[in-house]
Amino acid sequence: MSTSLALTPAQESRAERLGDNLRCPICTGVPITESTNDISREMLRDVREQVAAGRSDREVYAYFAARYGNFVLLDPPKEGAGVLLWGAPVLALAAGGALLLRFLRRGRVEAGEAAPVTAPALDDPFDPYLAEVQRRTRRDAPGEGGGA
Repeated sequence: MSTSLALTPAQESRAERLGDNLRCPICTGVPITESTNDISREMLRDVREQVAAGRSDREVYAYFAARYGNFVLLDPPKEGAGVLLWGAPVLALAAGGALLLRFLRRGRVEAGEAAPVTAPALDDPFDPYLAEVQRRTRRDAPGEGGGA
């Protein structure tokens, strides 16, 4: 392996971008481009060599994942088991929203059946004042043999 590679500016930019997504195995959550330990420098050199060899981003990430495990990827692939890691929070949020909506709708229906918002029925026996008014209005209604 050569100690110094001559990369084009585009290749160097790509190597930096790839290195920004690779975690230093020793440091906690630090990309290899920001780490100063020897293993990070060696990993960055490997990234540059693979970029110079024309490997794709996926091939570079697969190389490091095979060597260090998926832990080394700061942004794990969104496929296979990675889909579960990315999709589980979204699914949990959607399920929670659906349960909340169902609960709120059920509460509204039960409240509607127990206590309607409309005016009380005219024949409501629980309101003695209303019952007295109804009796008097029926008795005083024209054509019913009562008053006026």
